[in-house]
Amino acid sequence: MTQKERIEQMENLFDQSNEVIQRLRQAIDDFSALQPTIDELDNYYKTKWRTDFEADEKGKLPADLKRGVLSEDGLWDLLEEYQQLKECLEEKHI
Repeated sequence: MTQKERIEQMENLFDQSNEVIQRLRQAIDDFSALQPTIDELDNYYKTKWRTDFEADEKGKLPADLKRGVLSEDGLWDLLEEYQQLKECLEEKHI
């Protein structure tokens, strides 16, 4: 491998690494900013979700209403996954 080829290869690795690091940094920032949203979803799940779920089960909601939040396990799974990721990041001091 020539010196030029080596530098080109290392430059490629440098660019790839920098891109991944920047994406991870942005993802960590986005995750950190998510806490108020998670708090709101958690409060909804604990207070109003059951009422909305039952209304949907009885056909009282519009058919064209997006209702992923009302799936039986969807919201609970999301909240649980958030908590697990948060704990993982805390354990790693991130």
